[in-house]
Parts: sequence; C-alpha cells; structure tokens
Amino acid sequence: MANVSHRGDMSTHPDVGEMRERYARMLGGRDVALVDGPVFLLGLYCAASPWIVHYTTSQPALTTHNLIMGIAIGLLALGFTRAPERMYGLSWAMCALGIWMIIAPWIVGSAPDTGVIVNNIVIGALTLALGLVCAATAAKSTPKP
Repeated sequence: MANVSHRGDMSTHPDVGEMRERYARMLGGRDVALVDGPVFLLGLYCAASPWIVHYTTSQPALTTHNLIMGIAIGLLALGFTRAPERMYGLSWAMCALGIWMIIAPWIVGSAPDTGVIVNNIVIGALTLALGLVCAATAAKSTPKP
C-alpha cells in the first residue's frame, strides 16, 4: 500500500501557478460577504414596508413601487452572494436605487405623509450606503493589469 501520509511539496506541481490564481480569484470577490445579508434584509423590509408602516390604502402606487424595489434589492443581494465576481459591478446600480428610493415619495406618491417620507429616506440612505460599501470593496478587489 502506498504511503499517503507524506504529501509532496505543492510548489513542484506543474499547475501550481494556475491553481493559486484560481484560488485568489475565488476568494477575491468575497470581501463584502458581511454586506450581502444586510442588503437582503433591507430588500425584504423595503418590500414589506407599506404593510409595516400602514400606507397601503393611502399610497397604492408607492405600495407597488416599494414592493418592486424591495424585490429588486433582494435579488441584487442574492446575486452578490451567488456570483460575486459578476455582480459587484452592479453595486453602482444599488447606489442609484438608493437615490431613487429617497426621491420616490414625491415622484411616485401623492401627497405622502411624514412617516412615508422618513421610511423611504431611511431605506434609500441605507441602500446607498451599502451600495457604496460594495462598490468600494469591488473596486479594491479588482485585479490591476
């Protein structure tokens, strides 16, 4: 039987350079793993916020808007988790969604009250901040040529 307790030095493997590069690529995009969860929870809250803040009857257009935007933010978070190397380029889109959430009560809504405005501003500010964190981390972890 072969002695498998002694493993050879990996530096002599013919594909060691390629294996190290692949390993670095796999781990390089996971710098923002701690942001994925809060982004998903924020999307969930955004989708449910019309029922939490109770403006489903007074702002039907904003109710639909927040539901769709919450689903979009949640899908971005799932994409960040599932395929980070492909999705972190969309971090700037998340920043745009945050800015849109801040101004949406006046554009989509009809005479929104203070609770609706504050709710959307908080959601938008958090989305913008988390998008900036994702974008900064993606820019930092992008390999330089």
